[in-house]
Formats: sequence, structure tokens, C-alpha cells
Amino acid sequence: MIIKSDNSPVEPEEIKRINDLIEHRGPDNEGFYFHSSLAFGHRRLSILDTSDFGNQPMEYMGEYWITYNGEIYNYVEIKEELVAKGYTFKSECDTEVILASYDCWGYDCLSRFNGMWAFCIHDLKNEKLFFSRDRFGIKPLYYVKKDNGMGFGSEIKQLINANGSNKLNEKILLEFMLTKYDDHTNETYFKGIYSLPASHYMSYNLKSNEFSINRYYSLTPKSFKDGFNKDTLVKSFYELLEDSIKLRLRSDVQVGTCLSGGLDSSAISVVAAKIYNKQSAENFLGINASSSDKRNDESYFANVVAENNNIELHKVAPTFEDFTNYIDELILTQEQPFTSPSMFMGYHVFKKAKDLGCKVMLNGQGGDEILLGYERYFSSTLNILKPVNFLRSIYDQSKNSRIGVVRIVLNYLYFRMYPIRISFLKYRSFIKREHRKSEHFSAVIKNCKAYSNPLELQKSEICELQLPHLLRYEDRNSMRHSIETRLPLLDYRLVEFCLGIPIEYKIRKGWSKFILRAAMDKILPNEVAWRKNKFGFEAPTSWLDDYADEMLKEIKESKILNFYCDMPALEKKFQKLGEWDKWLYFNIARWEKVYRVVR
Repeated sequence: MIIKSDNSPVEPEEIKRINDLIEHRGPDNEGFYFHSSLAFGHRRLSILDTSDFGNQPMEYMGEYWITYNGEIYNYVEIKEELVAKGYTFKSECDTEVILASYDCWGYDCLSRFNGMWAFCIHDLKNEKLFFSRDRFGIKPLYYVKKDNGMGFGSEIKQLINANGSNKLNEKILLEFMLTKYDDHTNETYFKGIYSLPASHYMSYNLKSNEFSINRYYSLTPKSFKDGFNKDTLVKSFYELLEDSIKLRLRSDVQVGTCLSGGLDSSAISVVAAKIYNKQSAENFLGINASSSDKRNDESYFANVVAENNNIELHKVAPTFEDFTNYIDELILTQEQPFTSPSMFMGYHVFKKAKDLGCKVMLNGQGGDEILLGYERYFSSTLNILKPVNFLRSIYDQSKNSRIGVVRIVLNYLYFRMYPIRISFLKYRSFIKREHRKSEHFSAVIKNCKAYSNPLELQKSEICELQLPHLLRYEDRNSMRHSIETRLPLLDYRLVEFCLGIPIEYKIRKGWSKFILRAAMDKILPNEVAWRKNKFGFEAPTSWLDDYADEMLKEIKESKILNFYCDMPALEKKFQKLGEWDKWLYFNIARWEKVYRVVR
């Protein structure tokens, strides 16, 4: 959308141009709304009420207009409540429910929504705009200030070139190169382009052209009364998970699942198939990306899950040729640098979903963050133990995870003590000394301090340092192929529940995500429910070795990297770098070229 602060009208071709840039997010319909000095543009991906009644921008009661991306999964229950209050509806979609909810409860409507969203409502009566983004930032919303107003979009590419916004945001890039953190603030890699933070809303006054941003939700762990035990907690967890999945199966088009073979995706797939197969004569659809590198290929486990649960499993096996052919396409899709070539595997999963005509896919993002699933989180649990239990816990963790005692101890030192971590990051970096500043490591210090308390660590990982960039990857890869992904493990009720349960139900005798394993013990095959190793959709490690010469050539040609890095040292040590480090520098160089980024 576009707002003109000088009260001049928005030209149709101006809003049409930026709307066309995201046709992939909504190929089913296009719509516009013009009013005085503002304009909405919308691309529709038809999921609920695929008739014209669900088209956007949508008007309600002659007082409100909305453009909206996402799903409110509990719209049926909210609609029933609103009907009882006298509200009427023309459509069967959730968009109209948002508008009626805003009319009924104002800004407080946000607390009633269970879903993912980014929307803007034009409130004609009060001459203001109301923007909002969901609790965890599953759906994106970007904005840029222009000389004569502001621009908003679901993707950064819509806002590039506004007021020279293809310029590099030096601070964010250097933080990424030094620490690998990104999407941890509302700044982007492009100077002047910002993201509306998750759990926030923006109120824009059309009279004064002033706006304010406010938080509407804070992540608060559920409180448990005395008397709970393992059985009651596991039962409550499963019921919440099942209800979350049931809500996310609401659709007027086909729903499938991303089935990597890991614990999270397998649990979601099995529960979803159980519900789906009761409602449909067809088997539930799953898609797996298999790696040619047997060391990180999980397709065996995906097969086991599918065969035992009536899931129609489809596989994709991206090749090295696919990797080289799609590099620019994926960088254009993601818009900002990313840490791993494994992004290609997810990209091809959603490409396959589009080929199969499946417009909605469930996925397992969030499971590791809400249930302490990464081995590095062990370090946080060790810190709260009494000395007598410290060594015992290290032993249990080494026995029931994929890392040994030495790695556990090193992780403890690295993730808990920021002087050690910062020194290591500086040692590994090729950034010239004059470009390293203490402010670039503030997120590292914050993260290390959070490791002293598992709950604070989880909040930090969910809200700032881990989950946000994973959600960006997920959104861009799926929507590039006009696929909506739904994330049952990020139902806010489930997140609050998992944060509130005692630590021993997250990590128990070295078993990560214990409550999920216990809940799925009789449902998933044992070899999946109690797996120690985990991969996700990982790319073959050989890809970067085979492409190393081309990568180094691109790196040496990068104006940005030549300015900030010690290029002779980087060139000398490049072949010995790890997979992620090689990709980091190459990705930046190629991103610079694809987006014509200037320093």
C-alpha cells in the first residue's frame, strides 16, 4: 500500500507496479482500493471461501476497508460470537470476521485471534489506519518512509528503490557476518526499510501523518496448579497439539504436510493424517526432500511414518544442477542473505506442492524453540543444576543425544561465556578490524546471558534470535510457489503451555523435547519418536565443494566484501572453511549482485 503525506492521489500504475511484484503470493485474484491520498493493492491466494465474496480489498459496513495476508484459524468460533451480537456476514471467509471483530472490540480484537496475519484496516470514521502483525511474526509486513509519504508491503522487493532504499544497511550486514544473527531487530539489510515487529500494531493518523507502534502481546508462560504429573501434562500437551492441527486443517482447498522424517514434522503429519482421513476418502499428502548424501538423508524415516499412517508420500531429490540453476532465483526469493544452502531443499518441497496442486502445507517450525530441541540448549539446563547433578546430567545428555561429553562441555563454555564466544567469532572472521565494533556483538552478549535461565533463553530464541529468521525462510520459500504454510507448533496456546511446563519435561535424562516424544510414544514408530539424530531438509555437503571455484570468483568480485573483508586472507583460507562459512560470503556477494545493492 502507499500513503501520500502531501495529500496527492496515488496513481493507479504506481500501486499496480508494486502489486505485480508479489503476484506469486496471490495468483488467484487482484484488487485495488483508492481513497484520497492512499491506495491498497492486494493479491489473493484463495483458501477459505474461494468465491468472489472473499476477494480483497474488502469493505465492511461502509466504514472499513482491509488488505490482509494470513489465516485466523478460529474464525468460525469468533464469527458465532459476533452473530450472537447481531453482526451479519456476506462471505464464509475469515477476512470479514477480522473487520467485524475490529468494529466490535477495537484493538482488543487481536487478543481473540488464533492464527498468523499481517493486515491493514482503513478506519474511515476515525480517519486512521490500523496495521497489525501476528504474535510470532509468521506473516511479514515491511515499511519504508518516502519523501512524500510511506510505502508498505509483504515483501522487501516492493519497497526497494524508494528513496534509494537499495542501499546497504552496514550495521545489519556486519552483525550477520560476525555473528550469523539476522532478523533479530526491525531493521533489514536495506537501509531505511523496516519490519513491523511481531506482536505489535501500528496506528497511523491520516490527518497528521504521524504513527505510533505498540506491543499488544507479551509471551507469558502458562501457570500450572499443584497436582499435575507426567500423565496429565502429556495428555494436556497432546490435546493442545491435536486441536492446533485440527484448526489448521480448516480449508476449502487441499492441505498436505512437509514430512522430513524428523520428530516435529512426523508428529504433525501423523496427527493431521488421523484427523484428515476421517473427513476425506483420499489419503493425506506428504512431501519429502531427500539428500543424495546418505549422512544427512532422512527419507528412510519419512517412509516409515508414511507407510504406517496412510500418508501418500511424494519425494523430491534436488540435484547439484538444480542448486546451480536456482541460486539467483532463491536469493531473489529470500531477499536477504541466509545462512545455509539447505534452503534449496525446502524451496523444492514447496515447488513440488505447487506441481501437485496442494495449496496449503503444514510444517514443524517452532518445535525446537518451544521444547529446547537443539543440543546447544543443554548448556542452559546445566546452569540451573546443583553441583551433584551436573556430571550426571552431562552423562545422560551424551548418552541420549548425538553429541558427546567433550562437545557438551565446549558448548557450555561457548554459549554461556560471551568473552570466549566473541573471541572465537573474531578469530574466525575475515572482517577488517576497523569495521568491528562492540555494538555488533550485543546480540551475542544478550544470548549468552539468556543461557543462565532456560525460560529466558526460550523467550529470546522465540522472539528475537532464532525463530524470526526461520519464519522468514519459510514464508518466502512457500509463498514464492503460491503455497500457504501453517505451523501448528506455533499456536500461541501451545507455546505458552510449553514454556510453562517444568524443565524436566522439555529435557529429561538427555532426551530433548521429552513431552513431545512421550505424547507420540504409542503413535509414532519407536525409531522415529526416540531418534537421537536430527537433520531437517539438509542439502548434500558436496554441493559447495563442487561449486567452490565459482563461489570464490564471485566473492573476489564483490565490492561490498572487498571493502569490509581482508580479501587476501579470505581467499587463502577459503577452501578450508566450513560449509556455512563458504556459503555466507558467497551468498552476500551474489545477493549484492541480484539486488544491485550499493554501499
